[in-house]
Amino acid sequence: MKYVSTRGGIGPISFSEGVMMGLATDGGLLLPAEIPRVSEDTLKTWGELTYPRLALEVMSLFIGDIPREDLEDLVERAYATFDHPRVVPLVKAGGIYIMELFHGPTLAFKDIALQFLGSLFEYLLTRAGSRMNVLGATSGDTGSAAIYGVKGRRNMAIFILHPHGRVSPVQELQMTTVADPHVHNLAIKGTFDDCQAIVKEIFGDLEFKERHSLGAVNSINWARVLAQVVYYVWGYLRLREEGFRGVTYTVPTGNFGNIFAGFVAKRMLPEGAIKRLVLATNENDILYRFITRGDYSLGQVVPTISPSMDIQVASNFERYLYYLWGEDPVRVREGMESFKSKGRLTFSREELEKVRRDFASRAVDQEETLKTIGTFYRETGYILDPHTAVGVTAGLAMREKGMPMVCLATAHPAKFPEAVKRAIGKEPPKPVRIAELEGKERRFQVLPARVEAVKEYIERHAI
Repeated sequence: MKYVSTRGGIGPISFSEGVMMGLATDGGLLLPAEIPRVSEDTLKTWGELTYPRLALEVMSLFIGDIPREDLEDLVERAYATFDHPRVVPLVKAGGIYIMELFHGPTLAFKDIALQFLGSLFEYLLTRAGSRMNVLGATSGDTGSAAIYGVKGRRNMAIFILHPHGRVSPVQELQMTTVADPHVHNLAIKGTFDDCQAIVKEIFGDLEFKERHSLGAVNSINWARVLAQVVYYVWGYLRLREEGFRGVTYTVPTGNFGNIFAGFVAKRMLPEGAIKRLVLATNENDILYRFITRGDYSLGQVVPTISPSMDIQVASNFERYLYYLWGEDPVRVREGMESFKSKGRLTFSREELEKVRRDFASRAVDQEETLKTIGTFYRETGYILDPHTAVGVTAGLAMREKGMPMVCLATAHPAKFPEAVKRAIGKEPPKPVRIAELEGKERRFQVLPARVEAVKEYIERHAI
């Protein structure tokens, strides 16, 4: 399997080259040259596999330059860190299925990809005899998951930017209490979009990137998306066991990476296996406006109780545009250049009809989110975190008769105790993984939202 850029400026490269490149050198995002299709016969054999074994089979379709036994070891080690025997359990509650993606080290769905990616980076660096300085931006969960995926690994340092004072206290604790000299938390005086823009601009400086051997852990790295494709296939297989021939997913998302993985799975699986993907978002509704009105235009970031979705620029959206626009890299490049200068993209009626065959969407405000957490708890005893509650709200509103609706549960409710308490009158039970962080020393550096300030810090601390 070879990989190409959404902007067409590089020749086809291998999976390993793509992982190490992160953002394509032409400024685009990497994608497989083709998405493989999975037959019914293959699905029958996959139905009996454990989650790690399924991950091996799915990933093998996209990875051609890592020996199978090595890939098997990487996958097994990644998911050995999870505290549930099934890794990703599926729980039925309140007329909807909850896919719990939060049983990893940082209690968020990002662990699914980043435990794998950390092992993969170490493997590739050791094989090449090289080093890497990982650079990423986070609105909350990516940062801690990336740090826990990378900490203690050979030949690696990590620099994570987060918006100062705009992540939850638990998320901040998870990032800033890691006592590793090669872990650097940079609290940026701005929004997540500021952090993300800084990271993309630094990666666009090819001389700086190469001099410091920068690597990406944000979902601009294709390996992140690939690891997330697996759980969409897993959920479909679990519901096949119950006699369903198709499934609809509701996905709380801000950066479009999680739901794009579902789009890839939808193209892989037989027609109708994943009928539709419901994109659930909060007041930061650029993706909702795109799907419902064709309005992909910048707005102001609104702080909410679901902060990981407080985003206006969806960094993975470009990958979807590549397919929407007929895999035409010239059009993608021109479109992204136009968006950068004008802050807006427009779409034809035919294009929007195509979008709506893949996606539906609903924007859920904070009042609805709190109401759903409270009602769902009173009716089922199940506690939702505010991000998952956004997904559940949208999913319940858009269910189709006879079609199971699966909501991706992206974080443990204990990561957002204040919001949960507002909704149900008490904080959720605190897992050991969180309780043991309290009282630990925090380490971070506050910096202005300027590219040069971040570059100067990397210059001083890169390995």
